Order: sequence, then C-alpha cells, then structure tokens
Amino acid sequence: MTAPISESWTRIENWLAEHAPATCAALAPPADPSDIAATERVIGRPLLKPLVMSLLRHDGLLDQRFSLLPGFYKPMSARETAAAWQLFTGFYDKRAADEKGEEADYDFMKIGVSSVLYGHPQLIPIARDVGGGYLVLDHRPEIDRGRVHEAEAVEGIMRVSHEMWTSLPVLMEAIATSLETDHPLNNYTPVVDEEQRLYWDFVPLRSDRTLHRP
Repeated sequence: MTAPISESWTRIENWLAEHAPATCAALAPPADPSDIAATERVIGRPLLKPLVMSLLRHDGLLDQRFSLLPGFYKPMSARETAAAWQLFTGFYDKRAADEKGEEADYDFMKIGVSSVLYGHPQLIPIARDVGGGYLVLDHRPEIDRGRVHEAEAVEGIMRVSHEMWTSLPVLMEAIATSLETDHPLNNYTPVVDEEQRLYWDFVPLRSDRTLHRP
C-alpha cells in the first residue's frame, strides 16, 4: 500500500536536512490556496488531490539551480504550473488528435510514445528540467489517470514503464526510499555535491528498457 504523500514528504525533508541541507533550504513554503484555485481556473478543472497535497507542502523550489526529482526535474509552483500549462497546450493539435481518436491512446499504451498527445490540456505540467522537458500528471478520466509521464518537444509524451511513474504518491515514496537506502531508482542514484545539493546520477544499464517500443 502506497504511503500518503505527506509521509513521503516528511521522509524526504528529514533526509535532505541531514545530508543535503542546501536543497532542503531551497524547498519553497506551502502554496497559497488562492494560487492553487487560480491555477485550477486557468486549466479549467480541479487538480488531482495528490498534486494539491504536494503543493500545500512545498510550492516548488525557490532556486532554479536545484532539482529534486530523478531526471533532473524541478517541481513547479502552482503559478508556474499554470504558466507552463498555457505554453504547453499551445502545441496541441486538436484536429490531429480527433482524427487519431482512440488509436492515439492505444498506440500510446502499446509503444509508450505519442507525439499526438503532446500539449494535451488534461496532461498537467508539474515539473521541468533545464532542457525544457516536463513531467506531466495525467488528469484524463481513463486508465492512466494519476500517472506521471515525461514530455519532450521532439519525442512527445513518453509513457515510461518503471513503476515509480504509476502515480505521484508512488513517485514520492520511491524517492524517499531511494534517498534513505542509497539504492538506485530506475538507474538514478542520489548524490550530494560539494555545495550540499542533491542531484541524481544516471548510470544506464544495457539491458534496461524504460519505454515500451515495438
């Protein structure tokens, strides 16, 4: 059973305070509920509860030089999510998506990559890397609701197979466990640099396949 996201945040905070205090200090204070409400008005739907609970714990990171999530992703604030969603959805080709219909979702589930879904308004950006890639939280009322996907302008939406992407609570619990045990997480190992900042060192395995491809 997956732990509540608040418990995972407590474990992550405790580990950062002891081992990576610079990253701990960069955690933003809780989001203002009015900012969350404003974001929901912008995107036209309620945010999923785990995302709201996470924002109410930390409204992103205060310093753009820091990352927290594997893949060098920086969690975004409620305001950043609203701004990123507006930019992200500008790339959505609704006509192409309507033409593909259910076939787009089937292909996405089968091969793990979809350019048609890039910018879909119900895929909400929640984190961003330095290269402009996103983590998006699936808000569609379908089988992947609540799942975390990677999104990149060239590749499109990537449905990564590792179980840590099953949901935001699963992802945060996996991060907490990896930090506490110093155990790799999907080939990412937590490392603390000389400035006491957390980063994730990626060591690919030749046998690893992170995407379902034909």
